[in-house]
Formats: sequence, C-alpha cells, structure tokens
Amino acid sequence: MKIRSQNMTEGPLGRQILRFSIPLMISNVLQVLFHMSDIAVVGRFAGPVALGAVGSTATLVTLFTGFFMGFGNGVNVLTARCFGAKRQEDLRQTVHTSALICLLFGVILLAAGLLFGADLLELLNTKAELIEGAALYLRVYFWGMPAVALYNFGSGVLSAVGDTKRPLYILLGAGVLNVVLNLLFVIGFRMDVAGVALASVVSQYLSATLIILALFRGREAYNLRWRAMTVNGRKAAMLLRLGLPCGLQYAIFAIANLFIQVGVNTFDATTVSGNSAAANADGLVYDMMAAFCTACSSFIGQNYGAGKRERIRKSYFISVAYSFGVGALLGLGLVLFGRQFLGLFTTEPAVIDAGMRRLTVMGCSYAVSAFMDVTIAASRGLGKSVVPTIFVIVGCCVLRIVWVYTAFAWWPTMTVLYAVYILSWVLTSVAEILYFTKCYRAVCTGLTAERRLP
Repeated sequence: MKIRSQNMTEGPLGRQILRFSIPLMISNVLQVLFHMSDIAVVGRFAGPVALGAVGSTATLVTLFTGFFMGFGNGVNVLTARCFGAKRQEDLRQTVHTSALICLLFGVILLAAGLLFGADLLELLNTKAELIEGAALYLRVYFWGMPAVALYNFGSGVLSAVGDTKRPLYILLGAGVLNVVLNLLFVIGFRMDVAGVALASVVSQYLSATLIILALFRGREAYNLRWRAMTVNGRKAAMLLRLGLPCGLQYAIFAIANLFIQVGVNTFDATTVSGNSAAANADGLVYDMMAAFCTACSSFIGQNYGAGKRERIRKSYFISVAYSFGVGALLGLGLVLFGRQFLGLFTTEPAVIDAGMRRLTVMGCSYAVSAFMDVTIAASRGLGKSVVPTIFVIVGCCVLRIVWVYTAFAWWPTMTVLYAVYILSWVLTSVAEILYFTKCYRAVCTGLTAERRLP
C-alpha cells in the first residue's frame, strides 16, 4: 500500500486537522489498550492481588513509554518542518538519524529498566503483597522498550507527512493480537502477571516491525534506505535539542505522578486497586486529546517551514478547541458511566467505589489540560521545547510534589490528592500561553523580514 503524504499548508484547516486527528486518536487509544487489556484480564481472571500488582506499575510504564512518545513528537516536528519547506536532503538525513537515535535510546532504557525497575517499586512504597508480581511484570515488559522506541519514531515520521492511517492499521492488528495473547497466556497457560507482560512485548515488536517495513517501502525522501542509515551530526544535535525536552516532558508527568502514587499507596490495598482501575481512564482521555497536540505541532511545523504565519495561528486555536471538546465529553461520560467503566477491570464493589472517587474529580478536570498540552505542542512546532519543559517541571512536577507533602499531608483524603491535577494544569497553562504568544510574535516578525528580502 502506498503511503500518502498530506500538504498541510493549503486547504480548510478545521476539516484537515479533524481528518488528520481521528486516526491518530484511535491509534493513541490502541497504545493505551496494550496496558489496559493487561489490567482487565488479570483483574477479571487472576484476582485483585494481580490487578493491584500490574496496576502498581502503571506510572513506571508511563514514565518509560511516555519518554518515547515525547521523543517521537520531536521527530515529528523536525520531519514536518523539512517536509513543509520541501528540503529533500534535510528530510532524508533527519529521518535516518532519528531512526538510529531512537533505537539507541530504546536499548538504553531497556537496560535501565531491568537494572532499576524493582528499586523504583520500593521507592514508591508498593504494598508488600503486590511488589513481587509488579517486579515480575516489569522485568518482562521492559524487553519491549526498543520496539516502543521504533514504533514511536515511525509514527512520528508518518504523521509529520500527513499519514495517520497507517499507524492506526498497524496498531489495530497489534492490539487484537495483544488481547488474544492476554487471554491465551492468563486463562490457557495460567501465567498471570508474566503472561500479560509477555503479550504486550510480542504485540509491541509486531507494531514496530510493521511500521519500519512501511517506511522502507516507497521512494520518497522520508522513506528508509539501508545505505542511508547513518547519523548526521547536525541533525542529531537538532533532534536531541528538541526531542529530549519533548521526551522529558512526557516523563516529567510520570515522575510527578510517582509522588501521587506514593500518596495513594498510603491507603489500603482496596483503594490502591480502585485507583489502578480508574487510572486507566487517564490514558484513554489524555491520548485522545493528545491527537490534537500532534496535529498542532505537525500543522504548525509544516506551515512554519512554508512561511505561512496566519495558518500557524489558526492551527493553534482550532487544535485547542478540538482537544478541549474531546476532554469535556469524555470526562462527562466517565462521571456518568464510571461504574460501568470500572466494571471492565474488577467485580469487587469496594474497588469500584474507590475508583469512582478518582473518576469524579478527574472527569471534571480533563478538559482543562488542553490549554497546557496544545500550547506546549504549538511552541514545539516553532522549534521551542526547552522553556516549555521548564514550565512543566515547575508547574506539574515541583508543584505536585510540594502538594503531596503539604496540602495532602495536612488533609489526607483522595479528593485533596487528586485536586492537584487541575491546579497544576491551570497555573502551567497560563505560563505556556504567555510564552507561545511571545514566540509566535517573534516568528511572525522573522517571516515578514524574510519576505522583504530581495
């Protein structure tokens, strides 16, 4: 099948962004389903202890996989800019350099996870009855890190040129395989925690293999070629300068949530299990909203490369509106139908009650994160990622840590603990919007000056 690229510098933006984002939303959800199906299967067929064990790893899994999703966004921005500016050789060098660097990071994080995964679980005060199963899950799951890195590289490249359908088809096949293997390993082979982790790893390597094969087919500048598989020093520096802050931004959210998990772990095992089940909604909602973040950075990247400042501004506002709307609708749905959602993961009424305490607060808050996330993506599309990352560190990491050891320490309730999410989103959004406005004006001035040159 031929890979179809999309010119994002012309045509009706509202329709283009929506058409671009819908396959991406489904793709993002399928990635979340890898881990969610693990929790659902062990919760339904292996009991609450296995559910708590796998659920206790959610933040660490997000920490590692989130880094690659963020780094893939860095690949996306650089690829989109070269594609929009029609710089074929720069595009070729960017893609091949990115492939090798992503693979390297995949191997590095595989080693780091195997060495320090169990220690991190202890730092999180994981319950004694859960830590053995959680450590086993991580030991198997970390072997999929190189595959996660390569898939997000490939997805970043394809989405940068407007192809969001191919990653969707690939993840759909891998997701179906993941569910089938989960059921086979847990019910058929009684492997419990190790079985669901192994199913995820196999599915991840399938998705990585298929997306890399897709990039090897075709003769465009963004297609892979073995003879061109080298690292260009200048492109590597650009990618690291943009991609590392993007990856760290995603990881920072997970690091901040590690401290939230520490707060959760001070409650009983039923509350921990309920939180683990309810936390699955976060991935679904965030990643559906994040589709418009990727759209925003892709559209802004291409239009920045093409020198079209008005489309940069419109891309931002349309993406914010779409992301906010999706977050509001999904959040309302979880508040109204949260018990049915939680029933996918557990049949224990007490666990469902505990999960609803989280869903009620978060369901009313998700939409607010659109202002922060889309604005960060917009700044990234302009090539700015260091300062937005600093804002995230202060607003979403430092603030949440301080909250856990002050407000939550004084009023140790789940509602107080979860309230820090919306507070951190509001404060960080204000800073990010002010910074993007400044960067956009500077870019517009630069583009105007370029046009005046003879």
